[in-house]
Amino acid sequence: MQDVVVIGGGLAGLVSSLELARAGFNVTLIERKTYPFHKVCGEYVSNEVRPYIESLGVDLDALSAATITQFQLSSPSGRTLSSALDLGGFGISRYTLDYELYQFGLAAGVQFVLGQQVEAVAFTNSNTFTITLSNGQLLHSRLVIGAYGKRSKLDKTLDRAFMDKSSPYIGVKYHVAPGPLSEPFPNDLIALHNFKDGYCGMSAVENGRYCLCYLTTRDNLRQFGNIPDMERAILWKNPHLRHVFETYNFLYDKPEVINEISFAPKQAIENHILMAGDSAGLITPLCGNGMAMAIHGAKVVSELSLRFLQNELSRSDLERLYETRWKALFARRLWVGRTVQRLFGDERLSELAVSAFGLYKPALRGVMRQTHGKVIAVTQPT
Repeated sequence: MQDVVVIGGGLAGLVSSLELARAGFNVTLIERKTYPFHKVCGEYVSNEVRPYIESLGVDLDALSAATITQFQLSSPSGRTLSSALDLGGFGISRYTLDYELYQFGLAAGVQFVLGQQVEAVAFTNSNTFTITLSNGQLLHSRLVIGAYGKRSKLDKTLDRAFMDKSSPYIGVKYHVAPGPLSEPFPNDLIALHNFKDGYCGMSAVENGRYCLCYLTTRDNLRQFGNIPDMERAILWKNPHLRHVFETYNFLYDKPEVINEISFAPKQAIENHILMAGDSAGLITPLCGNGMAMAIHGAKVVSELSLRFLQNELSRSDLERLYETRWKALFARRLWVGRTVQRLFGDERLSELAVSAFGLYKPALRGVMRQTHGKVIAVTQPT
């Protein structure tokens, strides 16, 4: 019998398992891949979580995380507007940050089951969980945290409502480096370039590399048959993106791709499983704050889980408090993200939005503030 089984080894899973293992509980984390690995992600993190992530022992300066303070938005035709980021953030690859947290988890005693998927989770009459792995192994646990990301086979098994609705979106990610003909890209900038039925973010990560990650529709891909032809026909119409694709060195043999990305509302609790990170709700990438939300959510779920495991909370109180706190922290952000996304992707609306925000920049900064939280206060141990 484990105290906690965490399903998924992204940021939310790694942080929550690390916190609970350091508190002295038996924690098993199940991840279908093996570390280190790349993920489809914009790899920008707002500074709301910087003090907290550093309090866990992560030395962002030693990992060469980029400091990001400026924002640029371009329309499909290439018209731009720029703004300072009030809170700012940092850029670091998931390959590096997740692996660092994985190493901390090992040192803290987290038991990692890698290369396996969870097939089913059953809540038993004994008030515990039975978890079935893809190799047939059964695990038993007092608590389960679902932190497996945007979409999983387990979502179907749990009959989650959003799985019944088809989503048109796909995500594509590269790491790139400047070539001899590339215009310099400021390391303190995150750029969001719009194109027909999509948008692409670009910002610095560690070691002189840049994350290039875009969201588009299956219809765009279906129309041209493959990703390179689609990029040339659709993304290259934005001159900023054309310059990147023509002059930068692309460092992957092939891009990281994820299908059926859903921004539909999700439940923070399913069958007594506490959902964290993208499993609880996915913010639209144009808001650039998914990594911070995953880290912040992990802090909340681990704090409340700790009280449950120490018998300070009943299961019903744990679930009620977690759902209440999750909604208070994140529900409005997700709604704003879904609302603002309607302004982009459509070429005409994108052009109008860039013009409108350019005429009244406080509106743009106001939207950005609505999708970011306050800096997490960290209490230093005495």
